[in-house]
Amino acid sequence: MDNNKKRQLEIVATKARMGIIEGTYNAKSGHPGGSLSVVDLLTYLYFEKMNIDPKNPDMKDRDRFVLSKGHAAPALYSVLALRGFFSTDEIKNLRKPNALLQGHPSIAIDGVDMSTGSLGQGISTACGMALAGKLDGASYRVYTALGDGEIEEGQVWEAAMFAANKKLDNLTAFVDFNNLQIDGTLDEVNSPCPIDEKFMAFGWDVTIIDGNDFDAIEEAIAHAETVKDKPSVIILKTLKGKGVSFMENQVGWHGKAPNADEYAVAMNELNEKLAALEG
Repeated sequence: MDNNKKRQLEIVATKARMGIIEGTYNAKSGHPGGSLSVVDLLTYLYFEKMNIDPKNPDMKDRDRFVLSKGHAAPALYSVLALRGFFSTDEIKNLRKPNALLQGHPSIAIDGVDMSTGSLGQGISTACGMALAGKLDGASYRVYTALGDGEIEEGQVWEAAMFAANKKLDNLTAFVDFNNLQIDGTLDEVNSPCPIDEKFMAFGWDVTIIDGNDFDAIEEAIAHAETVKDKPSVIILKTLKGKGVSFMENQVGWHGKAPNADEYAVAMNELNEKLAALEG
């Protein structure tokens, strides 16, 4: 990836992080930590990779994305708004009564391909989309992002078995491996590790990368596109709370919104980074 393209993606990701902080602060609730860790992936998919059109969000041959870790909706909303699917003004109304953007993704929102929130179900619907594409001879690809805590759900492995059995090579899953879930570290709760070996045992092609690095994301997705007769999973080693110093690698920001002082610090840090990128 050339430096100019990478800088543009970093600008978008920084703006998306600002949207995450803006939304959760105004909502006084939400999940900023896991949203911040996965936003680089979403930035790359929506601004560089996926065949989508904000002016025609339901076009038949579009690539599909399912946010299986639906609590990271602030990241998806921020990226969709920046991509032009709806106004960035909606971000401040996150989780407000009668607002467009609620706590978890809904297909009522332009750009959202599946309503999610109940952990483990998103990857199953992504499998259905990929199978439909195969049966229809369609060219679109299906992407889905899961949390590392989410893959403690048994339904994830039922879907993994199904995807391999149906040879869904048009499906790429991402695991946001930040090693923190709502009640602590993976080891403290119910570790699904070794994640790579489990997916390999279920018949998937597996890649492990730095999930906050655009070069690594681009290379891994390009590799997944070459894989035939099996689904691909890219395990993203990420930093929960990435981009906001006091949120990084802190479990408490899984389900906690910033207060006024924390909001000011976070936005100041992100504004400084944006100024440096745009300068």
